[in-house]
Amino acid sequence: MGTGMALGREEVLKRLGAVGYVADPQLATAIVLMQQLARPLLIEGEAGVGKTEVAKALAAVFAAPLIRLQCYEGLDANAAVYEWDYQRQLLAIKIWESEDRTAEEKERHIFDEDFLLKRPLLKAITMDKPPVLLVDEIDRADEEFEAYLLEVLSDFQISIPELGTVTATAIPYVVLTSNSTRELSDALRRRCLYHYVDLPSEAKELRIVAARLPGIEGALAAQVVRFVQALRKEDLRKKPGVAETLDWAAALMGLGVKDLREEPEALHESLMCLLKTQEDQAAVPIEVVERLAGKAG
Repeated sequence: MGTGMALGREEVLKRLGAVGYVADPQLATAIVLMQQLARPLLIEGEAGVGKTEVAKALAAVFAAPLIRLQCYEGLDANAAVYEWDYQRQLLAIKIWESEDRTAEEKERHIFDEDFLLKRPLLKAITMDKPPVLLVDEIDRADEEFEAYLLEVLSDFQISIPELGTVTATAIPYVVLTSNSTRELSDALRRRCLYHYVDLPSEAKELRIVAARLPGIEGALAAQVVRFVQALRKEDLRKKPGVAETLDWAAALMGLGVKDLREEPEALHESLMCLLKTQEDQAAVPIEVVERLAGKAG
């Protein structure tokens, strides 16, 4: 997958760290194997743990463009692979009506690549240098599309009836993410390498906050992480992920908060960054905020 000499695990860890992504050795090993085995990497985990960020960091590590295919129910080839620019085709037909050309010549011309709109999958396999192709939330797509995607990933080629078969110029680095909203097929899992991203430990989350928010004071960062780690143990419908931790830390910095124990009311109001349902906000009254802030301090 890709071109050039494969990077070693330590070099991958170093490069990920340089772009602000705090990775564990298992992820670095998975990236090394992606290169060596030319396999897609399937990443699962709860929402907000940083699955999509892996692809973004990978693009930075390889200095490669990132092409993203956001999956959803009903996703089809027109949105994922290609479609024809019908308006321009119709305009061309209008222009050629008065020209002395055969119907076959006109048809051949309007199905030229100039009228082809490349969507993420086709765009990814026709680039001169390997991009990072992110197939985000593959579990939201239908099983029929998953089967089609598996076919594309097996041969890295796409058939376009009007043009023929397009084979990859350079094999992209492929990252698939899943929130496990439905079970993926065994065939897709067999095709991929696998990595599970869990909510981070306190030490790792603190490293993430420090890497992504270099301007934050160490004491505040430690309090924020301890607070969020404790908050996740409360009876919540949606536990805050790392993305929410970073948002909240940035918000507290913007509000000029130095110590979580100083302004409980302002702290309580700022929890809109962490708690994203009315049910969860109601489950964390100001008394709970004061208790967690006290422990975090």
